[in-house]
Amino acid sequence: MNSSDEPGFIPPYGNYQELLSYQKAEVVYDLTFRFCQRFLSKGDRTIDQMVQAARSGKQNIAEGSKAASTSKEMEIKLTNVARASLEELLLDYKDYLRVRDLRLWEKDSKESLYVRKLAKQMPLTFEHFREFCETRPAEVVANIAICLIHQTNYLLDQQIKWQEQDFIKEGGMRERMTRVRLQQRNKTGNQKSQPRKPDKPDGKK
Repeated sequence: MNSSDEPGFIPPYGNYQELLSYQKAEVVYDLTFRFCQRFLSKGDRTIDQMVQAARSGKQNIAEGSKAASTSKEMEIKLTNVARASLEELLLDYKDYLRVRDLRLWEKDSKESLYVRKLAKQMPLTFEHFREFCETRPAEVVANIAICLIHQTNYLLDQQIKWQEQDFIKEGGMRERMTRVRLQQRNKTGNQKSQPRKPDKPDGKK
């Protein structure tokens, strides 16, 4: 048997850059960075809070994907951290609109539907939103960010459910190592238990 066919306990992990949740989180980060530059006063502590929350969302999705190869527990933990960071950022954008008496788009408004349609492009990048973020007023840019965060959070909620199901089914690293050891032990035991064929007498076929 080829060594590549031997059972292992370190499963392959996906490319986080291909995750739609990561692509959207990256757009949210790029958008937030520019939003803070355009619409918040230099020295405003909210700038650091919003940029860090956006960065945490993006980074923890990537780190969780990488951690999946050795620790499902860490993957779930980091994905939850990403989800919590984006929820914090969502509140910052809503606060921005509320305290300035700016309009928050309804979920099914024509503007929200347009953003959702725009966000279906694959692969999704900030370039799909650059014109709006660099030319539209704060109310529009904040609402675009809110729409994207809602979409990203929905995807993360689904990811967390799948990750939990995988953990229940496959277990963590320790369980996988134990399973592989038992498989190897059973394999060795079966080979030893095979009856040996008797030698043929001389002159007989």
